[in-house]
Amino acid sequence: MAKKTTSKKVTKSGKPAARRKPLKAQVLTATPDELTDFYRQMLLMRRFEEKAGQMYGMGLIGGFCHLYIGQEAVVTGIQSALKDGDTILTSYRDHAHMLACKIDPNIIMAELTGRASGISKGKGGSMHMFSVEHGFYGGHGIVAAQVPIGAGLGFAHKYKGTDNVSVVYFGDGASNQGQVYESFNMAELWGLPVIFVIENNQYAMGTAIKRSSSEVELHRRGESFRIFGEAVDGMDVLAVKEAALRAVKWCREGNGPILLEMNTYRYRGHSMSDPAKYRSKEEVQKMRAEHDPIDQVKQRLLDGKIMDEAGMKSIDKELKTIVAEAAKFAQESPEPDASELYTDILVAE
Repeated sequence: MAKKTTSKKVTKSGKPAARRKPLKAQVLTATPDELTDFYRQMLLMRRFEEKAGQMYGMGLIGGFCHLYIGQEAVVTGIQSALKDGDTILTSYRDHAHMLACKIDPNIIMAELTGRASGISKGKGGSMHMFSVEHGFYGGHGIVAAQVPIGAGLGFAHKYKGTDNVSVVYFGDGASNQGQVYESFNMAELWGLPVIFVIENNQYAMGTAIKRSSSEVELHRRGESFRIFGEAVDGMDVLAVKEAALRAVKWCREGNGPILLEMNTYRYRGHSMSDPAKYRSKEEVQKMRAEHDPIDQVKQRLLDGKIMDEAGMKSIDKELKTIVAEAAKFAQESPEPDASELYTDILVAE
């Protein structure tokens, strides 16, 4: 029988009852296997996105294409804290999120190129991929449209009486949209198990956050709704996982939503058509040199004598082969038949 949803507890005065705060942050250590897996996952995302950018330049990918290069630690760290039945959804910058869900790179690349073998049958392209089977409820092309949907998934988890959580990713630009705050209000009011993740890559579509937001500490955006928020180093996969573990525990125990601001950085422009002239090359190079998420894990592997340079080159070679095969698969796959224009338009009961 479905579990009835309830509103937040209140005191005799009618005011919301005091809530305990989430656990304090701790230094997270990782096993050699975990570090190696993080390295592989993030490097696969990086190589996949580099190939996607190359194919876009060749005219093999049409429409819009938004790359995740530089932000790999965010989805990798958060996904490592989830379990079967949890759900995630994000914006149109979604390729890496699908890889983090262990979806076959072949069908992701096929979707990017609009082929029938793509995960959305070639109809979604770069911005609108979807796989309920993998708990991935889409990349969404409308800015912040995924946030109320994420709250809805949280409602579904609670209504069904599970301890699953809904993770919804959105950017610093999307955080200024009105539906975000409507979602905050309902999620807190109904105690929904939602982790709101702001991927703050500093520039939204092309405007620095300090020029577009009166409150630049985005983890504070939920305060007026009594939602706890925390800023996290989104370039450090271990810091991300540590925060994610605490957030997941908070939600599974029935404490309602929580907000994580992942301070990260994208190396490319907002999309492939964006030359990113609103920032200097020196700024980007400094971030790459001092904060790159993959290099940080690489250094941990070297310092711990878990892997040497030769081992890393071997992994890189393997991943480049996987990505090359995905590109080959995509290009050799047929385009959707014209009759597909009339399918998947509505659901028949």
